[in-house]
Amino acid sequence: MPLASIPTPLLDFLAGGLLQAGFGALLIWFLVATQLTIFSVTLYLHRSMAHRSVDFHPVLAHFFRFWTWLTTSMITREWAAIHRKHHAKCETEEDPHSPQIKGIKTVFWRGVELYREARGDRESIEKYGKGCPDDWIERHLYTPHATLGPTLLLFISFALFGFAGVAIWALQMAWIPFWAAGVVNGLGHWWGYRNFESADTSTNLTPWGVWIGGEELHNNHHAFPSSAKFALRKWEFDIGWATIRAMEKLRLAKVLRVAPTLDVRPNIAMPDGETLRALLAIRFQAMTDYYRNVTLPALRDNRDRLPRALRKGLADDGRWLDDAKRARLQAWLAERPKMATLAEYRQRLAQVLDDRSHDAQATLQRLQAWCAEAEASGIHALEAFSARLKGYALAPARG
Repeated sequence: MPLASIPTPLLDFLAGGLLQAGFGALLIWFLVATQLTIFSVTLYLHRSMAHRSVDFHPVLAHFFRFWTWLTTSMITREWAAIHRKHHAKCETEEDPHSPQIKGIKTVFWRGVELYREARGDRESIEKYGKGCPDDWIERHLYTPHATLGPTLLLFISFALFGFAGVAIWALQMAWIPFWAAGVVNGLGHWWGYRNFESADTSTNLTPWGVWIGGEELHNNHHAFPSSAKFALRKWEFDIGWATIRAMEKLRLAKVLRVAPTLDVRPNIAMPDGETLRALLAIRFQAMTDYYRNVTLPALRDNRDRLPRALRKGLADDGRWLDDAKRARLQAWLAERPKMATLAEYRQRLAQVLDDRSHDAQATLQRLQAWCAEAEASGIHALEAFSARLKGYALAPARG
């Protein structure tokens, strides 16, 4: 059909839909819609469903469910299960999306494919997906007709904005796969800074978690997975947490858990039960303190500079180094007795804190022995660290 023969009202509808919105209005709608999707993922799927750190009013919780169905086709139970498995099997062959195992390019660019593969593992979905919604609408609409949501959104977008709406819809469909599956799951275990020497490679992408709802603070989250608050330093900001606090004031949310904060008691002669409780709750903080207050000062005293990749190995016993680099690190330590001693003490402390025997008294005795030996080592930084470690205690953290 020649373009000139198409009625003008139809051409107007195809170009701008029912609303005939200008570029500014389209941009505002796009940003609002995509941020609503981000909030639905980080607040509901992630913090509420996967980690049970916050509860939302039933009406708000159902809005989040509806919005993720409409804009992503993701099923709550599957998303929560895959994420829980990621934490349980982090940086192993069973991790659904570890850059260390699958490669950064694969996770960054093919995150959606990895998610689909993880969905196919029904045994894991059953194992890790417990406690998620299983009501009538979940069983009869959201789960069996997951792709209906984005299809419906496509027709709505076209009706409201014409072909411009189709373009916006396409960008919406790519939003979560790129930012969540690619950036957070990929770069969040590859590049950035670390507040905590956690047992994985998680990083904080930026101290200001605004664009991805606070998910930028990924290392903080891995250190304290059950915390509803991701910003754990004074200079950090988590827009997701700010939103939760606002919802709390409106009685639309109830915070269940946040990360504990460290309190240091003075003049504690020996580690006690309170010390042990604090260390088991914030063991990553203790290992971070060891690296910053013991290992790094000793490194600065060495005349020869250790390459950055090997220096990171001193923070985690070389866990993520390849065989060649690990051998180089061991050779470097063998020539420097003091550094080798500090690395040995770090490894022993990590073993104490990672003890899963559930024998608190035995663990406490091992900790006391470690502190006694550290203070008799003749290494000032190690003695000072032990004296401070003995006073560790937990303080409630809110706000």
